[in-house]
Amino acid sequence: MTLDDAVRPAAPNAAVQRLRRRLERLIGVAATEGNELVPLRNGQEIFPAMLDAIRSAEHTVDMMTFVYWRGQIARDFAGVLADRARDGVRVRLLLDGFGAKEIEQDLLNAMHDAGVQVAWFRKPVWLSPFKQNHRCHRKALIVDEHTAFTGGVGIAQEWCGDARNPGEWRDTHVKLRGPAVDGIAAAFAQNWAECHDEMYDEHDRFAEHTQHGDSVVQVVRGSASIGWQDMQTLIRVMLTSAERRFRLATAYFAPDEFFVDLLCRTARRGVLVEILLPGPHTDQRACQLAGQHHYTTLLEAGVRIRQYQPTMMHAKVMTVDSVASLIGSTNFNRRSMDHDEEVMLAILDESFTATLDAHYDEDVEHSVDIDLARWKRRAALQRVKEASVAPIRRFL
Repeated sequence: MTLDDAVRPAAPNAAVQRLRRRLERLIGVAATEGNELVPLRNGQEIFPAMLDAIRSAEHTVDMMTFVYWRGQIARDFAGVLADRARDGVRVRLLLDGFGAKEIEQDLLNAMHDAGVQVAWFRKPVWLSPFKQNHRCHRKALIVDEHTAFTGGVGIAQEWCGDARNPGEWRDTHVKLRGPAVDGIAAAFAQNWAECHDEMYDEHDRFAEHTQHGDSVVQVVRGSASIGWQDMQTLIRVMLTSAERRFRLATAYFAPDEFFVDLLCRTARRGVLVEILLPGPHTDQRACQLAGQHHYTTLLEAGVRIRQYQPTMMHAKVMTVDSVASLIGSTNFNRRSMDHDEEVMLAILDESFTATLDAHYDEDVEHSVDIDLARWKRRAALQRVKEASVAPIRRFL
């Protein structure tokens, strides 16, 4: 029996239907059928697809992002957004007040002069300390109400290329057509409504969706609040539903004790639990240290942990039993689950999941395993560093 045989459920159709109903009932958001999904890996696939979609817009472009930094790609996006606005397309751009603070002022001026509506989500100078901690981490692009993009990528030079070196980050995005586009549009509308007086105008057609494919997709939004959140429920259901294999690739791994224990319990009941994390190239060393604090517990439970070597691993992807997957903006950390605005697609599609699993397999080839015996012998300085971030773990 091969590994693929070992992780493939005996009755995938029944398993998919059971998982779908669990997600719909426990989150309260219906999944939609008839969606088409295109996985996009790294900037060389992601950015051309997004820019081409914007250039094709005839009515509306709605875009939101946490990161909008500097570089040629930042100028490229500002240029095409301005071009469409000058041609009469309604263009709205929502930027997080903290994550996008490095955007160049001349780009903002050029877009404003062209007619792009730019809004800021919670600029720190305007906020109480409590609100400053709650950021809009969602990444979404919706074009003409019928095509959407979401995933992990930000608008910055770091995401360009194909993860060939430390200057080209590894990430995954998805292009979506079909009824689930409405869920992505609603995520944009929710945050836009906080920043702008008008939620819609005469450019919005509220058109019906046609069937574009065979994928079943549920769109789940996470919002900053107190108590248990839908994003936590989503991940909890995926873990507890896994029967053969649960795979996680995440940029920032700093879960609370509940999810550490859930990962361990999932592994102990015979599920192959695999976690792929950044290795030597990470832009958030404190978060990496917070996650490393849990390595011994996870490894002793049978969880496999690998660190990606070529560059920063920034993808946010989970797959379950080769039949279901999650992709979006959410990391496996307290910040994503408790503090930030996030959006995830829960996808019930074996073919799409197989593609993500194939990408995962390729990433594993460029990763190193964390060995339990060697990890237990790690240097005292490493242990001190892990302990030093304990007071701030809940914010990471």
